[in-house]
Amino acid sequence: MNTGQALLTDLYQLTMMQAYRDRGMDRTAVFELFVRQLLPQRNFLIFAGLEQALDFLEGLRFADAELNWLRGSGQLRPEFVDSLADFRFTGDVDAIAEGTPFFPDEPVLRVVAPLPEAQLVETRLMNLLQFQSVVASKAARCVLAAPGRLLVDFGLRRAHGAEAGMLSARAAFIAGFAGTSAVEAGMRWGIPTYGTMAHSFVQAHDSELEAFEHFARAFPQGSTLLIDTYDTEAAATALVPLAHRLARDGVRVRAVRLDSGDLGEHAFKVRRILDEGGLNQVLIFASGNLDEWKLRDLTAARAPIDGFGVGTRVNTSADMPYLDCAYKLQEYAGVPRRKRSEGKATWPGRKQVYRRLDAQGRPAGDTLTLVDDVQPGEPLLQPVMRGGRRLAPAPTLDQVRAHTAAQLERLPAAIRGLDAAAPYPVDVAPALHALAEAVDRRIDAAGRG
Repeated sequence: MNTGQALLTDLYQLTMMQAYRDRGMDRTAVFELFVRQLLPQRNFLIFAGLEQALDFLEGLRFADAELNWLRGSGQLRPEFVDSLADFRFTGDVDAIAEGTPFFPDEPVLRVVAPLPEAQLVETRLMNLLQFQSVVASKAARCVLAAPGRLLVDFGLRRAHGAEAGMLSARAAFIAGFAGTSAVEAGMRWGIPTYGTMAHSFVQAHDSELEAFEHFARAFPQGSTLLIDTYDTEAAATALVPLAHRLARDGVRVRAVRLDSGDLGEHAFKVRRILDEGGLNQVLIFASGNLDEWKLRDLTAARAPIDGFGVGTRVNTSADMPYLDCAYKLQEYAGVPRRKRSEGKATWPGRKQVYRRLDAQGRPAGDTLTLVDDVQPGEPLLQPVMRGGRRLAPAPTLDQVRAHTAAQLERLPAAIRGLDAAAPYPVDVAPALHALAEAVDRRIDAAGRG
């Protein structure tokens, strides 16, 4: 369980908490987290990061060092800082399951808690959920673009910090990647780890073949050799007799790796060299600035590549590195609340999302409505925490991964595609429209008063 982490927040969360407590505003608040809109590069998003969010809420404490720093900062009153020593999150959380596709305006997580508690957790919840969701969504597109191919997360070295590297490895695995190069992710979550060799290993030897033999004998059960340090096809040709000689000693070359140039062209040439040399069983693995578009092109060209190392462009979600997400107050003290800012208006009240399925079991559209307005379809938000405690043990990553695969499989074909499709239909129920109008009338009347 986490300890501390309470200062992983924006200062205004703390200043609002102090102001709330000054006025005794500690009644129940309802906040919901949602995405306002999708960019044309995305037809769907995948929800990820829930387990880290729940870990954060369960373990949220102000450590002594954090309290001392707050006292010394002079930005908050000493008596308010002292009161934080006993802070615990005591609220309720409902959420959609990790690995579930979602769309604009649909709440993926709802927090019901005393107002100061619900306010404080906003920043870290958004931080955890939007990052893993954006990476999982990008990784899912890669999985859909290269069906049946081995995909491995190679992005730790260019991730935006250690936590981002770990969480992106987790998100990619949920989305369908086979594993990661990040060793700590393997230790922390049991994600399968994969590794080959670097160009520096080849360069450190006087000859390329010497490097190949050295590495292969270090891992006789099966190695992957990087063959593009100097001349890709020449290295493949030279490898053929070496691989046969190693095999006689019980040393297996499992695969070769391509990391530069025209990967498809090199793959065709290398495959022919290996096959003609009797190395049909040796696989080809490729890496190098890959994303879903390049994977789609290589797959469409039937390039004989068995697996891909995908890194930077997924771990940073290079084409869409953030979500236009928000965590907004929807109810306080039993009264529905609504933001009406231009371009950022919200739907008031506690909401539910119902997903309708067609005759083939594929999502046909969602309905956004109030929690007590039952609609046809499957309700997506389910209770996951009550009174600050989880309701059930966390599912395994393999379970979340299987759920994601099933969800992706049943998405409509156009939504699964890489190209921009007609927006997935999300209807707003009449009950929610009626509540929004009632809230507007109340706001307008209060303004006139």
